[in-house]
Amino acid sequence: MTAAAAVLLLAAAALLAGAASGSKWTFTKKGSVVTYDERSLLIDGRRDLFFSGAIHYPRSPPEMWPKLLKIAKEGGLNCIETYTFWNAHEPEPGKYNFEGRNDMIKFLKLIQDNNMYAVIRIGPFIQAEWNHGGLPYWLREIPHIIFRANNEPYKREMEKFVRFIVQKLKDADMFASQGGPVILAQIENEYGNIKKDHITDGDKYLEWAAQMALSTNTGVPWIMCKQTSAPGEVIPTCNGRHCGDTWTLRDKNKPRLWTENWTAQFRAFGDQLAIRSAEDIAYAVLRFFAKGGTLVNYYMYYGGTNFGRTGASYVLTGYYDEGPLDEYGTQKEPKFGHLRDLHNIIRSYQKAFLEGKQSFEQLAQGYEAHNFELPEEKLCLAFISNNNTGEDGTVNFRGEKYYIPSRSVSILADCKHVVYNTKRVFVQHSERSFHTADPSTKNSVWEMYSEPIPRYKQTNLRTKEPMEQYNLTKDNSDYLWYTTSFRLEADDLPFRGDIRPVVQVKSSAHALMGFVNDAFAGFITTICAGSARGSKKDKGFMFEKPIDLKIGVNHLALLSSSMGMKDSGGELVELKGGIQDCRIQGLNTGTLDLQVNGWGHKVKLDGEEKGIYTEKGMGAVKWKPLENGHAVSWYKRYFDEPDGEDPVVLDMTSMSKGMIFVNGEGMGRYWTSFRTIAGVPSQALYHIPRPFLKSKNNLLVVFEEEIGKPDGILIQTVRRDDICVHISEHNPAQIKTWDTDGGQIKLIAEDHSTRGILTCPPKKKIQEVVFASFGNPDGTCGNFTAGTCHTPNAKDIVAKECIGKKSCVLPVDHRVYGADINCPTTTATLAVQVRCHNKGDSE
Repeated sequence: MTAAAAVLLLAAAALLAGAASGSKWTFTKKGSVVTYDERSLLIDGRRDLFFSGAIHYPRSPPEMWPKLLKIAKEGGLNCIETYTFWNAHEPEPGKYNFEGRNDMIKFLKLIQDNNMYAVIRIGPFIQAEWNHGGLPYWLREIPHIIFRANNEPYKREMEKFVRFIVQKLKDADMFASQGGPVILAQIENEYGNIKKDHITDGDKYLEWAAQMALSTNTGVPWIMCKQTSAPGEVIPTCNGRHCGDTWTLRDKNKPRLWTENWTAQFRAFGDQLAIRSAEDIAYAVLRFFAKGGTLVNYYMYYGGTNFGRTGASYVLTGYYDEGPLDEYGTQKEPKFGHLRDLHNIIRSYQKAFLEGKQSFEQLAQGYEAHNFELPEEKLCLAFISNNNTGEDGTVNFRGEKYYIPSRSVSILADCKHVVYNTKRVFVQHSERSFHTADPSTKNSVWEMYSEPIPRYKQTNLRTKEPMEQYNLTKDNSDYLWYTTSFRLEADDLPFRGDIRPVVQVKSSAHALMGFVNDAFAGFITTICAGSARGSKKDKGFMFEKPIDLKIGVNHLALLSSSMGMKDSGGELVELKGGIQDCRIQGLNTGTLDLQVNGWGHKVKLDGEEKGIYTEKGMGAVKWKPLENGHAVSWYKRYFDEPDGEDPVVLDMTSMSKGMIFVNGEGMGRYWTSFRTIAGVPSQALYHIPRPFLKSKNNLLVVFEEEIGKPDGILIQTVRRDDICVHISEHNPAQIKTWDTDGGQIKLIAEDHSTRGILTCPPKKKIQEVVFASFGNPDGTCGNFTAGTCHTPNAKDIVAKECIGKKSCVLPVDHRVYGADINCPTTTATLAVQVRCHNKGDSE
């Protein structure tokens, strides 16, 4: 991108997205009409383009919402999407919670304050990798209920909640028809995934759901997502990665809307890092728009955190950390900037796009042109696609040749000039770094409390066989103790000293801890036991551990744990967990079957019941100085808030599995002992939002199921101070110098030179050049290496241009760096990494 173009692109962003910032809401008014035709949504008869981002209000504290929305708008979004969360809002029948993180109306009003539209996905089944798919546990206890089916008990409760939410939105004037920001509402969610489970009754249920939603008279259209058609006036929408190429809209009188463009992939414990490139997302967006799409929603734009026990089974506590905004709310570059440029450029030329005559040209094998023209106003916009994999090429279009990289789309302003290509990334990259906070290392005094191991006679709930877990915990805890006792005679025990009995437990929970005669027998989670290892898809496993038994009465205690309830599937109401079979192998007298031996049950941990993770409840037990090597134990310490404004995280690498609490708030589940195939935890760092912290004496409490070393927990801050450019001289400038005229791009000159622009975060300046090379450097931001055509003086040239500045512009020209353009392996690429600091930063 040229330097002038970069400046003007920022100006266009301000013109298109920020001009109304802080001004009075004018997008809708009381009596506004939201309708649609086959081309787009219409608001009071006016067509518009919608770049939307998913931000879920319960996944961040309210104090973070204003900044998140401000950054989203700076990213070129004009709409925010969110689900509603039934089990958060109605944890008990008729008892509602709209406080704190659940304050849906406050969140929507903030969206309106930022002059953005909103899409509310009521569901009320939402999946969303949220516990039980958003459905309250108490629904399961309604006789004869079948979830999401043509079932009267379920439909009665669903309708009651939907109408309650709609009325709450109406009371706050949130719908566009009332002058509010909400332009679309969603009923149901991805029903096609389970429709096969209900056969013909599924169609009847969908028809009922559509009519029920329409009868609420919101004054805005309703949608059903991940469908090719929908009943009546309801609009079907697409969810997926490439809706422009994989989705067929069968309802030809309805617009093409994309409700979930997955910016990465949600991850479960044990999963490898899931990355989706900025280039692929941009390619998918332009393919969708080229074919007439007018709304795209990035799922997730900001994922946030699954606090407490809100995550679905096995789902990581950090949600969609690879989105344009990471879990901490910082901009992930180049994803954020590359998509921002796409939004601003298309919206600058939206008149041709929305009102122009559409045409299609097959240019060559895998090459297409989708054109939008208003000849009477001399407006033309073209999308040229190269859909071939691994094959860059040049194509002729209207007498001109255009170089189009593989699987990319170029936007041609005036159907002539390339102003954007999805594979040409000219924005800077950024890399996170983590820094141990000095105040957190002071007075690091840990204390501990070990959970008492229950015995059969100490329990009040006893049955012949082990009971089903969820039916007992009722989703009020992850934990259920199972305990039984059995007597052995001398003849029962193995005669040989090298043979030990083995306890075998078949479980459909997610993890299990075993204790024999109050001694820790070991643990087995669904990461172990070879082929019996569980996962997000397969949760059953077998516990097998050698144990020491004695003559007389032996006591077996098993702590069964769940990592959240399943969030999808036609059989959701039938979900079961817990012990299914238990026996002792290797006794002299044969196998001892304990399944019908008589079992005691205890719901919740002792520390949970007494609330020892709070200031009020911690005095209910006796804490002692830290000792490592104990299972099922609680640990606590105090710490001061780290200086500055950078996000705060806990590095839990020294621990294994459990839960984190800060000042009484549940920060979520951790499971660092569940390793990926690469041998690392799926998540080792856990966000502690600053709104949960006090300046001094913050109470940190950790419950550890397995074995951990709490004195190894690190309190750190997160920065994106390392910024990079990685651009080839062979790439033509993405945008020629242009200006805006009446909200449309107008070319005023041509400058083919390429520039790389580095800009520090607010209040910081470039203080160090970490890496610089021109030639054939390899790697990514934070991990660059010099190639065989490296220019040694590149670092000095960059330092002279950038050190001490908030921002600098670097030419991408081999002559500037003294590079040999004829070096056999050169790619004529400039790779630079600089580090930004302010005076108060520590290394």
